[in-house]
Amino acid sequence: MTKDGGKQDKKAQQYGVTPQSVDFNDWYNEVVKKADLADNSPVAGAMVVRPYGSALWENIQRWLDDRFKATGHESLIFPTLIPMGFITKEADHVEGFAPELFTVNKIGTEELAEPYVMRPTSETIIGHMWSGWLNSYRDLPFLHYQWGSVFRAELRTKAFLRTSEFYWHEGHTAHADETEARGEVRQMLDIYHEFCRDVLALPVVRGEKTASERFAGAVATYSIEGMMRDGKALQSGTSHYLGQNFSRAFDVKFQTREQREEFAHTTSWAISSRIIGAIIMTHGDDFGLIMPPRIAPIQVVVIPVGRKDNFDQMVEEGEKLAAELRAQGVKVKVDKRDGVTNGFKYNDWELKGVPVRIELGPRDLESGVVVVKNRNGDEKETLPRAEAVTGMNARLDGIHDWLLSRATGFMLEHTIPVDDFETFAARIEDGNWVRAYHCGDADCEKSIKEATKATTRNVPLDDAEFFNESGEGQCVKCARPSAYGKRVIFGRQY
Repeated sequence: MTKDGGKQDKKAQQYGVTPQSVDFNDWYNEVVKKADLADNSPVAGAMVVRPYGSALWENIQRWLDDRFKATGHESLIFPTLIPMGFITKEADHVEGFAPELFTVNKIGTEELAEPYVMRPTSETIIGHMWSGWLNSYRDLPFLHYQWGSVFRAELRTKAFLRTSEFYWHEGHTAHADETEARGEVRQMLDIYHEFCRDVLALPVVRGEKTASERFAGAVATYSIEGMMRDGKALQSGTSHYLGQNFSRAFDVKFQTREQREEFAHTTSWAISSRIIGAIIMTHGDDFGLIMPPRIAPIQVVVIPVGRKDNFDQMVEEGEKLAAELRAQGVKVKVDKRDGVTNGFKYNDWELKGVPVRIELGPRDLESGVVVVKNRNGDEKETLPRAEAVTGMNARLDGIHDWLLSRATGFMLEHTIPVDDFETFAARIEDGNWVRAYHCGDADCEKSIKEATKATTRNVPLDDAEFFNESGEGQCVKCARPSAYGKRVIFGRQY
C-alpha cells in the first residue's frame, strides 16, 4: 500500500531492506533481523529476542507495571506447567485451546500419570489457587497479574506476532459482583488505549468482540485494534469479563455480607510482545524502524565525526554532549565505533529507528553548533549546541505527535463504510478495513471470512475515539437486520 517513489526505493536498497511497497512481509522480517530486535532460534517457531528488542520490551513492561501498581494490582508468579485436568474443567476453554497445547508426558524416562500443559494462559491454575485463598467478601477484590511467557502452537510463525512461545503480562482479578468486575475490564482496556496512544503513538479502536471472536470461556471480550501500514489489523490488547464460568469450574466462592455463598466474578486481560510488531508495522518506513520516542531504548544517538588524529577527542566531546542530554532526562547513545564509515553509522541508526541523530565534528565544536536530524524527516538542521540540548524533549514530543497523526490519518483514510457485499469484498482486497452492518449470526461471519479472509475486528464502544456512531441497517452479507446498533469493523488480521 505504501508508495514512496524511486528516490526512496534506491535509498532503501542501500540500507539492505526490501521496500514496503515491494513486499511488506519481506520488509518486516528483514527489519526485525537487521535492526537487531530478534533472531530465529533452534526451537521450532520460537524466537531469540536480542538486546535492542529486549530493551524495548523492558520499557514496555516498566510503563505498564507502574500503571498496574498505581491502580492497586499486585504481581505474583505461577508455574509454567499446568495439570491437564485443570484445562479440561472449563468446557469452552479446553475447546478453544486444545489445538494449541504443548504437553509434557514424562519426567526423564518416567511417564506421568497426568500430563502437564505448558501454559497457554493461566485462568485455570489461578482459579485453583484462589479457591483456597478466598473465604469472605472481605477478601475481595483479588487484583493480580504476572509477567512471563506462554506457549501456543503456531503453524505459520512470525517474530513478535505469532511464535510458539511469546511474552506478556496476564492480569487476573476476582470480584464480589458483576458491576465491579465489568468496571475492572473497562479500566484495563482504557489503560491499554492510553498506553498505545500516549506512549506508543498508536491509534487503536476500542470495542467488543463478537461472540465468534470471544476468548474461550469468556462472557464478553473487549479489544484494542490497530491498523498496520499494509492495511491489516493487529489485535493489540484484550480484556475479558469471564463471569462466573471459571469460578464455578474451580470452586472460587465466598460468603457475602448476607451470609450467602456465591461464586466470584472474574476477569483477565493482557498485552503481549506482539505490541512490538505493532510498533514496527505502524511506524516503519522503507528504510526500517521509526521508534516512538517515549518508549525508544535510545532516543538520541550522538555520532562523533572526526579523522584518525582527532577521533578520540570527538568521542570525548560526544560523551560530554550526551551527559548534557541525559541531564534533561534523554536516553542517549554515543557511537564510538572506529573503522566504520559515518555513512554506515547513519544508515544503521536509521534502520534501528532512533528518533534523533546528532552529528558532532571539529568545525561544529569550534562554532558551538551541532547537526541534528529527526528520523521522520529528510532535512538536517544546524543548531546552537545549547538550543539542541534544551529543546530536545520538545523535539521528541513533536516526533511522537507526528507519528500519531500519520498513523491516525492512515487508519481513517483506509477504513471505509460499505453497504453491499461486492464493494465489501473489493475494499478488503485493496487492503482496507470495512465498516458494515452485520446480523450477528456466527455462520454469516464464517461465510464472510471464507469469501474474503476478513474477520470481525470489534464493535466500537459508544465512547470509543473512532467509528463509534450508532445506526441501523441490513447485514452486508445476508440482508437481515443488523444486530449491534452500529457498524462492525471487518479486516484481514495478523
